[in-house]
Amino acid sequence: MELLNPAIAFDAIRDFLGAGGQVLAIIMVVTFFMWALIVERLMYWSGAHAGVVKRAQRAWSARSDHQSWYAHAIRERLISEAMQEASRFNNVIRALVAVTPLLGLLGTVTGMVQVFDVMAVTGSSNARLMAAGISKATIPTMAGLVASLSGLIFINTFDRNVQKAQHRISDNLLVESDRGRA
Repeated sequence: MELLNPAIAFDAIRDFLGAGGQVLAIIMVVTFFMWALIVERLMYWSGAHAGVVKRAQRAWSARSDHQSWYAHAIRERLISEAMQEASRFNNVIRALVAVTPLLGLLGTVTGMVQVFDVMAVTGSSNARLMAAGISKATIPTMAGLVASLSGLIFINTFDRNVQKAQHRISDNLLVESDRGRA
């Protein structure tokens, strides 16, 4: 319950970042950016996508010609525009999902370099002296993997939503085309 106190929560985050080193701060910034994009996509799928689909359907329904080559090109353009909006930022999120474990690996390497420096300076393998370097080696690795896994779940969901939406809008515009023939 005490972690709900902003001062205590801030101190805990500061201590965690201190234990993980500078690479952990970079992972934190990348993760916040990734989650900002994820939240944006969640907001899009919860409301804005329906408006994009309705706009495409209205544009297709407003056309009198649904049979010509030009009409089919317009239909493909409407579908493409809707899918472009639906898949916006997916590649950026995917790239950030791939980068976070690599940043964690960078944290592992920098932490181990610190361990080897302690060993070289002291000439021994004193566990107490090496503890800070080992902490800086393991915490960024864990943080990078957790960030990556959290993003991976959402990017797979977004990709499935895009595929379903593409089929749905293609079918809806095709149904409108068939109604125009009757």
